[in-house]
Amino acid sequence: MALMAKGTLILVADAEKALMLENTGTPDAPELSVLARHEVPAEALAGATDRPGRMADKAPGQRSALEQADYARIAGEAFAAELAGVVEAEAATRAAPRLVIAAPAQVLGAMRPHLGAVARRALVAQCPKTLTGHTLPQIARIVAAELDAA
Repeated sequence: MALMAKGTLILVADAEKALMLENTGTPDAPELSVLARHEVPAEALAGATDRPGRMADKAPGQRSALEQADYARIAGEAFAAELAGVVEAEAATRAAPRLVIAAPAQVLGAMRPHLGAVARRALVAQCPKTLTGHTLPQIARIVAAELDAA
């Protein structure tokens, strides 16, 4: 049974925003405080203003449309990589870090390859849930339940 010990870092993220939290309470009565807020810049989500490209087909006079890039997905993946660096830096400043990441599965998948050695060692749980719309007490309760179930 893994408890949410005092000093446990919790990253609550989705593809557009994130909160870095710390448990300042006890394992039995967790109390989360916000260490940092991160958001994707609005211009990164705006995407292209041009129409999708076209290419010539083999037959004369025929052209095919190309799919437009998914700029929101690209920005989300870049944001996940950036968050991995933030988590690594925060974990490196602590003597014995404990880390919990709560994010949708797509964000967790985009973040994993970018996590450094310190963050990987500190990681005690991953919650594949979107908790960015919850209050801090709700996040504490959900994360504590996830840790108890682990």
